[in-house]
Amino acid sequence: MTADLHPVKEETFNTSDRINIDPKGHLRAVDTYRVTDFGLYMARGANHPRFGYLESWLLPKLGLRANIFHFREGVDERQDFYFDVADIHVRDDVWSTRDLYVDLVSVTGEPIDVQDIDELAAATSAGLITAEDAERAIDTTLTAVEGITRHQDDAMEWLRTLGIELTWAENVTLVPAE
Repeated sequence: MTADLHPVKEETFNTSDRINIDPKGHLRAVDTYRVTDFGLYMARGANHPRFGYLESWLLPKLGLRANIFHFREGVDERQDFYFDVADIHVRDDVWSTRDLYVDLVSVTGEPIDVQDIDELAAATSAGLITAEDAERAIDTTLTAVEGITRHQDDAMEWLRTLGIELTWAENVTLVPAE
């Protein structure tokens, strides 16, 4: 088992109250929510030590959450987009995610980096998720990797071919770290 084995991370996005409840239960004020026919965009400050702003798109039909972490000066991370493989549910004004452990790190023009397959296997073995959850996570991962690879390692181009045009903030202001 990996040292990082943890229960499934769940998150809530309440668009009417403009809050995001993170996996640790903290209520986060949201600057922007935008609902489209293919998903939900969220933008909010983050008092995290490594990043000060977070933009996310929840894409229920794909089982993906696309993120841009706006890192603080001095944090050395190479990523254009960070995808969480997740179950995404919508009920009225409340969206929720159940993270299925696998992450995809995308740098445009470079092969997609699949992370945490070991966590998926350990969580399945430990009974934290079902075999069906794990199978769905693997299928989602394979679909995304194939799609991104077939579009010259350009995640946004792959999504555009599916009719999904993600838009991101032009400028953000980092929130101070706690």
